[in-house]
Amino acid sequence: MEPGFPSAIRVSGLVKSFGAVRAVDGLDLEINEGECFGLLGPNGAGKTTTIEILEGLQRADAGSVELLGRSWEKNEVELRERIGVQLQETQLYDKLSVVETLSLFRSFYRHPVPLEEVMSSVDLGEKRNDWVGKLSGGQKQRLAVACCLVADPQILFLDEPTTGLDPTSRRQLWEILNRIKSKGRTLLLTTHYMDEAERLCDRVAVVDHGKVIALGTPAQLIGSVGGDQIIELATDPPLLAEDFEGLPGLVRVSSNGEGARLTVREIHTALPALLERARKKAVAVTRLVTRHATLEDVFLNLTGHRLIEEGNGPEAPKVKRKTRS
Repeated sequence: MEPGFPSAIRVSGLVKSFGAVRAVDGLDLEINEGECFGLLGPNGAGKTTTIEILEGLQRADAGSVELLGRSWEKNEVELRERIGVQLQETQLYDKLSVVETLSLFRSFYRHPVPLEEVMSSVDLGEKRNDWVGKLSGGQKQRLAVACCLVADPQILFLDEPTTGLDPTSRRQLWEILNRIKSKGRTLLLTTHYMDEAERLCDRVAVVDHGKVIALGTPAQLIGSVGGDQIIELATDPPLLAEDFEGLPGLVRVSSNGEGARLTVREIHTALPALLERARKKAVAVTRLVTRHATLEDVFLNLTGHRLIEEGNGPEAPKVKRKTRS
């Protein structure tokens, strides 16, 4: 925890196994009040299991979890009133209107937020009387967020909130989440979109094999790559990793049958030297992309694979996570 910031979520030595599969393996985590924290990891990394334990949907085999200084074992009723959970897919009744849906969710809590305030916070005031089944994908996701805001929660769990949305809807939801954060709420976000994590999150943790393998601000993690420019190159015939040795400003190179990916410090010196080397080796450049380093590069360097690849480890059984209405 950073000095001067109280802890909203504290996890210590968290362990959860499913038969022979250890989904979470001694995970430690501390999230400050009022920050947007991103949890990144491939399928099977333990990310979903960790989130479900924090939400009180699963019990850990070992370790401790505190939310706002309270535990699920002793303060379950109170914590249910103080957290909000937005799922990747929220099943709501198509034949209820936006107002009816939010009125139903407000009835679950002792001190709900006024209806108009909730609708305004997610820009759904003009859709108040529309059936849920008539809403667009982005509007349905905003309604799902509204359903977890009706209790004015201090912590929001957001599970891949923009998956499947078009770029405009994604940006609209980003704006809403930033407004929520500006009110002092703590957001715990899981996402497969690296640009989303860079845009929204104050800090991120990369989880793999049930452990946190990297933690910091997006800028800190990107800086850990060792260079701020990436060159992606494909040639015919392919160049091997050893063909790039001695290239000016080269920090790291990975090569496979389809091409090479180079991390460099000064692209203005590395790129001309690279093209000259390709010319001398009489290979044709079939693809060339240059860009700034991103969180995707951090993840690739740490784990050896991209975040969105499938089959990156055994998938632990999941609790059935469906919002009831």
